[in-house]
Amino acid sequence: MTQPSQTHLMAAGQTAPLFTETQRFGQWWLRALLLIVFGVPMWGVIQQVVLGKPWGDNPAPNAALILLAFLFGLVLPVFMLSLNLRTEVRRDGIYVRFWPLHLGWVRIPPAAVTAFEACTYRPLRDYGGWGIRWGPKGKAYNVSGNRGVMLTLEGRRRLLLGSQHEDELAKAIATMKTGEGSEAVS
Repeated sequence: MTQPSQTHLMAAGQTAPLFTETQRFGQWWLRALLLIVFGVPMWGVIQQVVLGKPWGDNPAPNAALILLAFLFGLVLPVFMLSLNLRTEVRRDGIYVRFWPLHLGWVRIPPAAVTAFEACTYRPLRDYGGWGIRWGPKGKAYNVSGNRGVMLTLEGRRRLLLGSQHEDELAKAIATMKTGEGSEAVS
């Protein structure tokens, strides 16, 4: 799911974004998996702690069961649902942040981008899935879908930025590169 940013607070010295996109993991199968991960430990707590029926053949102590239910039933789903990929293009670079794994922005300066193009990719085959991934085609930041912008960076390193608005992202990168005085490739 793509959720465009409504507001943006900028620190001193930062330029206004040419492009902003925030994406979250919204696949139905992930939500179903999180529901199971949440539901199973909670069912165990209800069975054993509330109803007094031992849960399983070798039941864990109530305190251990409550701790597992808290970790897997609450902390893990909240963490997974808080994950989001934010991509911004400003005149002074491309900024990527995979919250909460990146506490700060990863900045790619305009001069580091030697080429770029909007593309279709195969998340599982090319990168082994979604998230912050490495694969035969380089590094990727992706959350859902199979579209994005492939950047070629200095040293021929490749970086894929997954996007639900890949054409707009490529246009913003072209504007960033043109503003820098470099020739844009799209």
